[in-house]
Amino acid sequence: MESFEYAIKKDVRNNPIVREVDEARHRELWKSVGLIGFLMAVLLFSAWQHFEVLRHGYQIEEIQRQRAAEEDVNRHLRLEIESLRSPKRIESLAIERLHLVFPSQDEAIVIERVPPSDPPAKSVVAQR
Repeated sequence: MESFEYAIKKDVRNNPIVREVDEARHRELWKSVGLIGFLMAVLLFSAWQHFEVLRHGYQIEEIQRQRAAEEDVNRHLRLEIESLRSPKRIESLAIERLHLVFPSQDEAIVIERVPPSDPPAKSVVAQR
């Protein structure tokens, strides 16, 4: 038996591989990134506007609800003021709490309103 020896010699180069940058592909990549960025900005802006409109709508609805409640309170307070100003109520309080009485015909003094006098006639101004 013969020994058969053989050697395979590989040519191994340890030089780093330097690839050239494909300018057309690089430009296309940046165009795509720019287009996608622009579309995302438009999408985010429109979504932001939509949510702001919704938020303002809810705020308007809440303010209208508060206004209705305040108008209801205002109506109740005006009704209370009118009931407190009622001449019959004032008369009953004067009689019951302050022990006032109606004046007799001799004690009552009626003051009549005097209509205001006419203003003086306008002065005549000479013109040149």
